[in-house]
Amino acid sequence: MFPLGTVLMPGGVLPLHVFEPRYRQLVQDCLAADDPEFGVVMIERGSEVGGADQRTLAGCVARIVELGELPDGRYVMVTVGTRRIRVNAWLPDDPYPIADVDDWPDDDGFDAGLGDAVAALAPRVRRAAALAVELGVAEAGLADDVPDDPLLASFHLARLAPVGPLDQYRLLRTAGAGERLRLLADLLDEVEPSLRFRLEQG
Repeated sequence: MFPLGTVLMPGGVLPLHVFEPRYRQLVQDCLAADDPEFGVVMIERGSEVGGADQRTLAGCVARIVELGELPDGRYVMVTVGTRRIRVNAWLPDDPYPIADVDDWPDDDGFDAGLGDAVAALAPRVRRAAALAVELGVAEAGLADDVPDDPLLASFHLARLAPVGPLDQYRLLRTAGAGERLRLLADLLDEVEPSLRFRLEQG
């Protein structure tokens, strides 16, 4: 497991610079396995470096898709989120964080209304993201590349929305895509006016 100060969602891209010895060992162990994957959870309290952190109980599996090793043994890599996981229990760090986890699929099943919900929400997310970029508080995202699959689209819009890490975590741990989209709509009700007000104030 790799606790971080950010949230990774399925479909999200996460670049990492790995310098701590324990996480270098994690990378080496992942590369020796059949699937070069590890879990990512958000740190609620504490530091990414040195341990003594408080970790969330939901996260995402990250798959290593690009990797480079520097001369001093550090790694730079690009990972992609593949699926949600739920932490059942944290085990002793040996040498890096280890947890007993289960996959955590969405509970929705097929819901014909999800496509309409995505279509209604996507323009709002794009507008809010554009405002955040204009303010310089976010980088431009893939606003036009919303997947056709409503489940993937719900995660894509959640990643793109200009909300903080705790709200990102709330979006990650919703029961299903429908609840995720409803929560995202509520968050945008708060975020959009705030961004517009900040722009008006110069």
